[in-house]
Amino acid sequence: MKVQLYCFCTFMFMIFGPCMVYGQAFRVESPGKGIYALIDTKDSISARIYCQDDFIMELSGLSMDIRDKGVLGPGAVVGDHVMRSLDTAYVPVVRQKSERIRDRFNELEIRYKSGYSLIFRVYDNGIAYRFSTRFAGDITVEDEKCQLVFPAQTHIYFPEEESFFSHNERGYLYLPVDSIVAGRFCSLPALVESSRGVKILLTESSLEDYPGMWLAGKGNHILESLFPAYPKIVEQTRDRDVRVTERYDYIAKTHGSRDFPWRIAMIARNDGELITNQLPWLLSSPCQIEDPTWVRPGKVAWDWWNANNIYGVDFKSGINTQTYKYFIDFASAHGIEYMILDEGWYMLGNLLDVSPDINVEELVSYGNEKNVGIILWVIWKTLNDQLQEALDQFRAWGIKGIKVDFMQRDDQPMVEYYWKIAREAASRELLVDFHGAYKPSGLNRTWPNVLTSEGVRGLEWNKWSDVITPEHDVTLPFIRMAAGPMDYTPGAMLNAQQSQFHPVFDRPASQGTRCHQLAMYVVYESPLQMLADSPSNYLKEDECMEFLSEVPSVWDETVVLDAKVGDYVVIARRNGTRWFLGGMTDWTSREVTIDLSFLSAEAYEYDLYQDGLNSDRYAGDYIKTNGRVSSHDKLTVRMYPGGGVAGVLTRIGN
Repeated sequence: MKVQLYCFCTFMFMIFGPCMVYGQAFRVESPGKGIYALIDTKDSISARIYCQDDFIMELSGLSMDIRDKGVLGPGAVVGDHVMRSLDTAYVPVVRQKSERIRDRFNELEIRYKSGYSLIFRVYDNGIAYRFSTRFAGDITVEDEKCQLVFPAQTHIYFPEEESFFSHNERGYLYLPVDSIVAGRFCSLPALVESSRGVKILLTESSLEDYPGMWLAGKGNHILESLFPAYPKIVEQTRDRDVRVTERYDYIAKTHGSRDFPWRIAMIARNDGELITNQLPWLLSSPCQIEDPTWVRPGKVAWDWWNANNIYGVDFKSGINTQTYKYFIDFASAHGIEYMILDEGWYMLGNLLDVSPDINVEELVSYGNEKNVGIILWVIWKTLNDQLQEALDQFRAWGIKGIKVDFMQRDDQPMVEYYWKIAREAASRELLVDFHGAYKPSGLNRTWPNVLTSEGVRGLEWNKWSDVITPEHDVTLPFIRMAAGPMDYTPGAMLNAQQSQFHPVFDRPASQGTRCHQLAMYVVYESPLQMLADSPSNYLKEDECMEFLSEVPSVWDETVVLDAKVGDYVVIARRNGTRWFLGGMTDWTSREVTIDLSFLSAEAYEYDLYQDGLNSDRYAGDYIKTNGRVSSHDKLTVRMYPGGGVAGVLTRIGN
């Protein structure tokens, strides 16, 4: 839905206005004039980008190599150019960050006489570009090139990869850009930091019928685009692993008349601006669901992470109907909209062969009585092999959504698979959660039934490793989460400080405090938000469940109160008239003062969950306090090592 809050205008600019033309060079400014690009098309296409007059990066050698048409870009003859300015706003189907999203930019389209364009958009918080072609018939894209050239002393949070076969669940190496030599590469998003502290998040959007972009090292302060080539031979090694063993010498076969993905540099003068930046959503295609009112975000009770560890019951817990009824009872009692049947509900290899211990129809009926919808986990390849009959059966059962897992690629055919699943699921009013997935690239706007995706090193890693540290947790909001919804799957009720933590697959815990976990429900954006732990563990924690029952999964407003990549983050989010607070820190204890001036009314009642005095020894220690505050007040809280703070503020009266 589109709401015309601001004026829309299209102009042709020559000398004056946000675009200035100097022969074959252009200057395009952001509406607020804090960011601008100097674009040169004389010999090759480049764009030097400035923030507050500081040079922060150059996009160099922009080109596309099209078989039988040559290389688009270098030395091409410019026909004309058009400048467009837009200032409007949209109401998203799913309110991930806010109930309205402003779209304000200046755009330059450079039109080449041989039948294609290069489009630049400059926002107050970033810049993006894309190619657009108008060729007859289909084309073969052999490669797309872009070099990213940075000034000296630029660093990067580098999610290094070993191959194109990847879940894209990476940690972030903080490295000088000039140390990343040929042979090293990473997936997106990746975060660059200038010597003056300006942050540049590199990602893409409107990814359709085309492979995802990666970045490769070149040394000498240069990174360059890298794409997985089109698969020639694939080998299925087990039910979930389908590897490409040989590739063609091109990256895509596609329509000759089309717009290509947007390449995005999100620019932030302070770290918190990355969290509120919505360029990936704005640069994606509009919603394709005619009536999306059935799309219902919510929270999810999840079985797999906690290994179905139900206790204190008169039945044997496991992958069986009785256990899942217990999950449904728990979800219903606490206002949790969904529960997932993860691995084990069907006999691997056949989605229509249900485990003899599971009665799906009975569970759906039981869930309907309790207002809890059922979501089914599936392996992507099995679903692809049985797509129509499986989805039709899910719809006949009354299933509310699917969790699709183990894709582990983003070459062109796999990207198209995502679109196919989103489209086919939407036609049956099914929600989608992609796991084993590449980064979000705008699909959640085009198909808002795709509520969330993984592509993140999340809580599940605690089952087998110690890499999910509080420092990692407070890095994710500025990088992976800035690209789109993030299914980290929070909610551990067994918590440990660093020296006490050990990975245990069937009885997992988290590093950091209880309040660190509670805060994730405010800090981390996922319109389909998991409660990863066992209902039996949650039912022992009445106060925590008060918060987890109340906290929503979508937001009308987001205010970042204080934040620093890899160190800490403090956020306030509004849903309706209620505000929720979330703060997280790394292993460093911090005292934070929360300025409540964002509140709109005079009086609020609050419940606040803070690290207990002994949480540095026993990570499950916390205290719950309450009181009254107004927009004139401040709250001072201490976050202990690996700690956090979470709270709810409810307006008193009207």
